[in-house]
Amino acid sequence: MLKLQIPKNRMNYLIKQIPLHFDAAVLEQGWEYYHKGRVADVDLKGTSIQSTVAGKRLHNTTVNLENFQDSSCSCSFDGFCQHIGATFFSLYAPYGRPELLLQQLKQQIFARKKPLRGASPAQERKEAAKATKPEETALPADWHRFFEGRFHGFSISHQHSIETFYDSALESLPGFAADWKSSMREIYMLHIVLFMMRKIEQFYQETKSSYLSYYHENGCKIAAKNCEDKLAQLTQGMDLNASFAAEPKHMLATLKMLGEFALQGKDSPIDWLFVYRFIWWKLSAQTTAQKEEIQRLDALLSKKDQPAKRKDALIAARAHFHIIQGDTDSAFKLLELLAHPHAKDYFLYLNYYYNDQQWNDMLVWLRWLFKSIAQANHDDFRTFCQYWLDTTKHLESDSEWVQVMESLLPRSYYYYTAYLLQTKRYRQWVDLQLANRISPLNLYTLELKAIEEHDAALLLPLYHQAAERAVLEKNRASYKTAVRLLKKLHSLYKQLGQNDRWEHYVYRLADKFSRLRAFQEELKKGKWIR
Repeated sequence: MLKLQIPKNRMNYLIKQIPLHFDAAVLEQGWEYYHKGRVADVDLKGTSIQSTVAGKRLHNTTVNLENFQDSSCSCSFDGFCQHIGATFFSLYAPYGRPELLLQQLKQQIFARKKPLRGASPAQERKEAAKATKPEETALPADWHRFFEGRFHGFSISHQHSIETFYDSALESLPGFAADWKSSMREIYMLHIVLFMMRKIEQFYQETKSSYLSYYHENGCKIAAKNCEDKLAQLTQGMDLNASFAAEPKHMLATLKMLGEFALQGKDSPIDWLFVYRFIWWKLSAQTTAQKEEIQRLDALLSKKDQPAKRKDALIAARAHFHIIQGDTDSAFKLLELLAHPHAKDYFLYLNYYYNDQQWNDMLVWLRWLFKSIAQANHDDFRTFCQYWLDTTKHLESDSEWVQVMESLLPRSYYYYTAYLLQTKRYRQWVDLQLANRISPLNLYTLELKAIEEHDAALLLPLYHQAAERAVLEKNRASYKTAVRLLKKLHSLYKQLGQNDRWEHYVYRLADKFSRLRAFQEELKKGKWIR
């Protein structure tokens, strides 16, 4: 059995390269060679894999892990042969089932060579001729049909399929618009991203019941985030209002399509609500288009018996236009109708106002989000706290931030305790540790040292509480922990010049736990009692 396992990033690289260089029939023959055990002596030499593959005679292959095009074989085949394919499948074996990967790769090869399938031969030739290249003057719906043709039959069969699809779409589709005018090319690129988002959502739905659903779901979420980042990157480099003025027909079709994708309320790895609002916010100058969209949203909201998720999506979309128009109060009033509010859905606004340094607007949104943040997941809660902290730095007083952090305890412990240290509110910091029963042994030494240098007396109750809690655990190990804490407590009393108080405390402690013989022995070892 093959024991060599190449790094995952190298395996992913090979998976992406195979459909670009292999014929489907040759690749399948390579799998048969691997399946029949004809691959031997697989070894890593520098950045290449060398192996021996048995055909009619033995052939030596080299698979380059950094530049696949430089791979070679000693056979007479002109191109990438079955022997290289067999070596590739043997390398993939530790990661999954090669027979499933074979089907996936064949689909990609067919999609690359034959965009449209399923029609009669005559129809297929006719449609293929039309679909060999998207037309600049065609509407976005026609572009999407072309995209579908290019990836017809593509499905998820291994853990890296989503990455393969994402990379393949970005590599193969933009070139068709290379000679288009810039305004149309930008809209075309936008639709490539929308197409990828829609396909990722489709893959997610199709694989939810698969035994590999966890891996597929995770892959879909990563690819979805990449698409959202790509969308943001594209729109940063283009003026959507200028694109609308130059190509109104295509932009209106784009917005209509976006509305159909984004406002269904489906369970999806794509944050469609973010995409919808992000693009409309970039079109703030298009008042006529906004009015038409508002009318459409109002009509949809007036319909009864809609699923809760779809209605929430429509409410959030409608509120967004209030925000674009500067009517935050109306937006908040509408958002109160949400059945399932999620704080992360509104970080879009926090991020916008943060980047624009509009701290008063930040404060308005932070106050509104406070009601829903207690139920937020860890990442969203952390983001909320960080936005609050950053905003507080630009306000005259931090009293509201402190109140918010106190009301969100214990979840806000790490943010609140760090802030108290930063602002040198050491007494409040100690009170917080006491309230949460945190042992000084679980705190950072540098934090304790800072307080000790400021006022060592503040630490006395912290060590008192921790030592007595350790004693109450009533076992030999906890007694040793208590003694360790008492040693530090003794040094603090000495530092404060309060030896009398220390002796009084130790004898009172010994008397309180006089029945705990093992603890009494530990006190005697420390020469604190006789």
